[in-house]
Amino acid sequence: MATVDLFAIGNALIDQEFKVSDAFLVEHNLQKGTMQLTDGDTQAALYRKLQASQTYKGQAAGGSAANTTVAFAALGGTAFYGCRVGNDDLGRIYLDGLSEAGIQTTQKSVSDGVTGTCMVLVSPDSERTMHTYLGITAELSAQQIDFTALETAQWLYIEGYLSTSDTARVAVQQARTIARANGVKIALTLSDPAMVQYARQGLDELLDDGVDLLFCNEQEALMYTHTDNLEAALAALRLKSHMVVITLSEKGALIATQDEQFNVAGRQVLAVDANGAGDAFAGAFLYALNADLGLQTAAELAILVSSQVVSQFGPRLALTDYAQLLHTLQQDPA
Repeated sequence: MATVDLFAIGNALIDQEFKVSDAFLVEHNLQKGTMQLTDGDTQAALYRKLQASQTYKGQAAGGSAANTTVAFAALGGTAFYGCRVGNDDLGRIYLDGLSEAGIQTTQKSVSDGVTGTCMVLVSPDSERTMHTYLGITAELSAQQIDFTALETAQWLYIEGYLSTSDTARVAVQQARTIARANGVKIALTLSDPAMVQYARQGLDELLDDGVDLLFCNEQEALMYTHTDNLEAALAALRLKSHMVVITLSEKGALIATQDEQFNVAGRQVLAVDANGAGDAFAGAFLYALNADLGLQTAAELAILVSSQVVSQFGPRLALTDYAQLLHTLQQDPA
């Protein structure tokens, strides 16, 4: 297995996207802007209701850390993705998509079972609400991950959605141990307000004794730290991570290290679908950081890429678009 810059671990999900009304979310007790776990039968029933009354926008390979890894690789980085898919058509589609992006995987990722799916419900304000059946990825464990490339990687990236899985948390602990033993930096995203609200203990376990880089949005930052303002939240998060990046939607992002703190303005776009925007932000930021482009450029590239993701349906851009956006930024930073 070749050396990689980024070694990521996360869920493997196929997204089914629908444009929905706010009334539909209320009717089905779905909390806007969060991810809700469900079983296969309940999700199938919701899918039938969506098909009958809402607007289908298409299918896409998703999974938070996978979206991040695709952005990282498409910008020019090398990456490995540890996940678990079923031995079914959706599983093959999923791994083929990662391979097309140049991301290394392993056949150990394939198991008997059903590949996870996520109903992504996009409301008129462009917010995404997710109804997820994890399928076989709920049982992601160290047995599905080939840790060889981690020993020489630059970064280990962990998604907060793994906080709900006992076996995945054990796998993350093994990955953290390997990373620390080999000087590999660790990045983690809190992923979703629902993880902070309902899986706090699992998130604490993933964070363990701290990380080198922590991603979260404003709502997650305030909820996780039990504070009511960003400065207080940032002070608390700095105790958990050497670097903290808090995304602020259209207002941009707040970047903080142990030595400095600054804001980067957002970009004005017509928001269509927030699904995957935070993931793309993390991938672009990590790529620029790993390429020694500097914190300011990392934040600007992350905002540029994520703003393009939010202006379309689906969690990822066309693979060639990422590098084009990097070129655009380098030619005209403003």
